[in-house]
Amino acid sequence: MNEIDLDGLVERDWEEETDADPVRFAMVGLGWWTREQAIPAVEASDYAETTVLVTGSPEKADDVAADVASVTATLTYEEYADGDAVDEYDAVYVCTPNALHHDHVRAAADLGKAVLCEKPLEASVEEAEALVDTCETADVPLMVAYRVTTGPAARRARDLIDGGAIGDVVSVVGHMSDTVLDSVGPDSWRLDPELSGGTTLNDIGIYPLNATRFVLGEDPRAVHATTTSAHEAFDGVDEHGAFTLEFSESLLGSYTVSHSADVRSSLRFVGTEGELTVEGIFFPGTQKVLRLSRGGTESEFRPPSPDQMREEFDYFANHLQRGAAVEPDGAMGVTDMRVVEALYESAESGERVEL
Repeated sequence: MNEIDLDGLVERDWEEETDADPVRFAMVGLGWWTREQAIPAVEASDYAETTVLVTGSPEKADDVAADVASVTATLTYEEYADGDAVDEYDAVYVCTPNALHHDHVRAAADLGKAVLCEKPLEASVEEAEALVDTCETADVPLMVAYRVTTGPAARRARDLIDGGAIGDVVSVVGHMSDTVLDSVGPDSWRLDPELSGGTTLNDIGIYPLNATRFVLGEDPRAVHATTTSAHEAFDGVDEHGAFTLEFSESLLGSYTVSHSADVRSSLRFVGTEGELTVEGIFFPGTQKVLRLSRGGTESEFRPPSPDQMREEFDYFANHLQRGAAVEPDGAMGVTDMRVVEALYESAESGERVEL
């Protein structure tokens, strides 16, 4: 193979047109990500619309509702849990502090509503497992909001590797970094391990972890991790991290993450016959660059970059309309959390941890 096969690179391989009405979403939690990313994505969506806002601040709800014509109701968390305006929405998007996810998902499940829950699923593995059990018992669809896996870059990388474009993968190198303090204050729940479950490894380390599992279809069997912190805002929590994932004797992954570095992301797969790299893979709004090197030649493609959040909501809504199973599901989210838990155990002990 001398160049990347561009056929279908930017197409939605998961999409099937339907005549169904748009899926109506209740946005549970109106933090900056919901306001600046999720709601605009749904407004541009082909298959969804926002009809209900749920927040602890009625004033915030009113302000947001004033700019979203499709909103028909605003609720407090208590009103949401009590089933108010239950006929005004079909599904919920949960974007609240991690340790509160299960409560908000349980409320949706009790009302028979499909759930799109932000990652990580919860602040602990036990609560994540309980969250998944709640949805399974209620027989409601649950998707974890790994937006990267619904977009063309990761899906095409998976296709290329499955097709043998670089032979057998033996090494994966990943990186993700941002300047989180530019978006949140030092009192943010993201810096509180009780609410978040961890600060850097589980917040952004989970991106290359999940993307690697998605592309390769493999789960790690052992891990090793190191964390450090320098900024006073990260006192007692992880600011920078480095970790390895051991998939087999012949397949290892090496990753670095940081909440205090330039906004960058990449994932590189090295195989027995070549190398495939995806630059800019994890952040919305960044140019995605797929680069394939094989047999002394290199091909590069810079596809149009669709809104990752819009792709995620359209994927979820389109599957709900068709009654189709969604991926990534709760089981995938729980597995990621078990790996992250092992990473923190390794960082504390300094030892390799088997899964």
